[in-house]
Amino acid sequence: MVDYIGIADIQRLIQQRGVAAFIEGLAAEIERDYRRWGDFDKSARHAIHSPGGVIELMPTSDGRQYSFKYVNGHPKNTERGLLTVTAFGVLADVDTGYPLLLSELTITTALRTAAMSALAAQKLARQDSRVMAVIGNGAQSEFQVIGFHRMLGIREVRLFDIDPDASDKLARNLQAMALPGLDIVLCRSTAEALQGA
Repeated sequence: MVDYIGIADIQRLIQQRGVAAFIEGLAAEIERDYRRWGDFDKSARHAIHSPGGVIELMPTSDGRQYSFKYVNGHPKNTERGLLTVTAFGVLADVDTGYPLLLSELTITTALRTAAMSALAAQKLARQDSRVMAVIGNGAQSEFQVIGFHRMLGIREVRLFDIDPDASDKLARNLQAMALPGLDIVLCRSTAEALQGA
């Protein structure tokens, strides 16, 4: 029997742990997997491009389990009232070939991306970095800020987007979260956003 994790299950997990703790937990799992990087069969993603977007299949295996992620990117979907990115994944047993789990991955893709970014910044950024520039203020940016605030202790976030409404929305959403000690600065250019970051 195949287990299923749907959107409601993911929402419940996030509510139980909190978004910041969830991102931090994902980062810890990602780091553990990087430590056994050589165990993975890292097949290239397979992409099918169309005029409206791209659909990708991303397979991997560690010899015991096989998984793939299906993800799309269709920028014009917003005109139809649809998400621009959706994803799901399958986990299977290598020995039997039996699928073990089917999971909705749209929201977890955004969370994993934030966890990976914060993990990379922990390893690569100056240890005293406390200012973050966020250039491009779409839906992913909220998770990025939450992850960097939790894992790197950022104290100032400088926002810029070519669409000022996106920056305003992000600023409102971040203010509503009341992340402790976080100052939010709206910027008029990338150069301004990068000052002090």
